[in-house]
Amino acid sequence: MTTDHPHRTHPPVSKPFGRLPDGTEVRRWFLENGGTRLSVLTYGGIVQSLETPDRHGRYENVSLGFDSLDGYLASDGFLGALIGRYGNRIANGRFTLDGTRHFLSVARGEHTLHGGANGFDRRVWTVHGFTRDGDVGLVLTLTSPDGEMGFPGTLRVRVLYTLTPTGAWRVDYEAVTDRPTVVNLTSHVYWNLAGESSGPVLDHELSLTASRMTPVGTGLIPTGRLAPVAGTPFDFREPTPVGSRIDADSPQLRHAGGYDHNWVLDKGVTAVPGPAATLRDPGSGRVMRISTTEPGIQFYSGNSLDGSPVGSGGRAYRRRDGLCLETQHFPDAANRTAFPSTVLRPGETYRSSTVHFFAVT
Repeated sequence: MTTDHPHRTHPPVSKPFGRLPDGTEVRRWFLENGGTRLSVLTYGGIVQSLETPDRHGRYENVSLGFDSLDGYLASDGFLGALIGRYGNRIANGRFTLDGTRHFLSVARGEHTLHGGANGFDRRVWTVHGFTRDGDVGLVLTLTSPDGEMGFPGTLRVRVLYTLTPTGAWRVDYEAVTDRPTVVNLTSHVYWNLAGESSGPVLDHELSLTASRMTPVGTGLIPTGRLAPVAGTPFDFREPTPVGSRIDADSPQLRHAGGYDHNWVLDKGVTAVPGPAATLRDPGSGRVMRISTTEPGIQFYSGNSLDGSPVGSGGRAYRRRDGLCLETQHFPDAANRTAFPSTVLRPGETYRSSTVHFFAVT
């Protein structure tokens, strides 16, 4: 979809989007600010579309998604979704905390992925709109009961999606628990800055402010090492086309069928968002810069997109038609004491923030 219109502010409004098989209504929220347009579903907190202009002022949806609820129900690719309780993988679907072993839902294979078979991406969130000091946004809330998907503690989650007057999209996560638990929240938007129906993203130029990454073994579980990227296909410290080395003869690339790895951000955990990634599409001139408080970012090159179902632009999404940049703590940190901790205890508040800045060149 291509549209042309001047920058304007549109306070959040919602309309029905569909119903789940159990009859629960799903609504779509729409908001606009600073030249960015955002559509969000109450189902999964899904970013259904995000539109930004190219260098000629032409708008395109740059996030992969579906026009109907049925598309999301039929897909297992987490397109656009909020991810929890635990983004990425936990080895063998279990972890030990304070001497107690917890057994988790296993979504794929033998490991827990993105919170389990019915993670936050499959839940209906309570959503309210707001306008404040030039910002427009949404407050999404969810309560995950003790034992859901095997995770201990009742977890109360609050996420803010904010569009700023400059068109940046900010995501602020908060969570509290009544029992010791582990938490790692993230967003699983698939980006294609040329437009969601434009084909592969292999010519997008990516840079990551990371001089190390976490190598993986079977099942894409980290080995525990922090490996330098210098001299490897994982060196994105300078802008590099995504496809330039994606099929290199590398055991790490063979494990994932491309990129599906965590980069260790040089800045570490920070109180305010710091630089993480820059993505640029040379054809349209669109640029997205990501800053985060998180210590890691998962770059996934859409290796498992399989052409089903058809996307919102009328084109089936195929392998590498989009990529994800998921800000996070490291995969399997629940089992790796050397990694930054994902433990949350009663009386503490989990906080994480990521900002996406949009521009053109």
